[in-house]
Amino acid sequence: MKVSFHGHAVVKIEIGGKKMIIDPFINGNSLTDLLVQEVQADVILLTHGHNDHVGDTVEIAKANDALVVATDELAIYLDWHGVRTHGMHIGGAHTFSFGTVKLTQAFHGSSYTEADNKRIVYTGMPAGILFKAEGKTIYHAGDTALFSDMKLIGEMNDIDLAFLPIGDNFTMGPDDALVAAEWLKAKKIVPIHYNTFPVIEQDAVLFAQQLTSGEGIVMQPGDSLEI
Repeated sequence: MKVSFHGHAVVKIEIGGKKMIIDPFINGNSLTDLLVQEVQADVILLTHGHNDHVGDTVEIAKANDALVVATDELAIYLDWHGVRTHGMHIGGAHTFSFGTVKLTQAFHGSSYTEADNKRIVYTGMPAGILFKAEGKTIYHAGDTALFSDMKLIGEMNDIDLAFLPIGDNFTMGPDDALVAAEWLKAKKIVPIHYNTFPVIEQDAVLFAQQLTSGEGIVMQPGDSLEI
């Protein structure tokens, strides 16, 4: 399984000939190495409805006839925009041809801002994503605060790779993310959701060095690893 990072919270997973992308925020993301028109995706996984996570989902999904997996309210909203969707909810899991997706809690917000209409559309609860395939488990925490049930997520799952936000202000900061890593007991931890905007600038190298549980890996946009 090949996993790559592309700035902010954008993660790609390639497995068994299938290409998946999580939270494809590309246009407006100064840190990404991707171009929307070049993205190939069979599946798009979304953690929540904020614009910097839904990103370019509709354009990518239509260009690739990709399936969008998201919380139910967000899936319905995107279905109205002409894309194929599969709605889920917190605590629910579904086994697809490419692997099993389970949505976890995340403590954050979830809405899509339509700036032209000056309207904020509610898109259900935010989520984290547990993805399991080929005997491996990836956890993308999405945008979240630290919460004690991360202990349960760590106890109930043998996590090979965890993506944790460290930006602070909107999500956990580095100190709380260090606690989350300890509770999750993931073998590898990659910091995400930092440095995209001035208010979330953080030292990812320092965070990785301070981890006491698991191997910290600071991935630059375009970097990949095999798990």
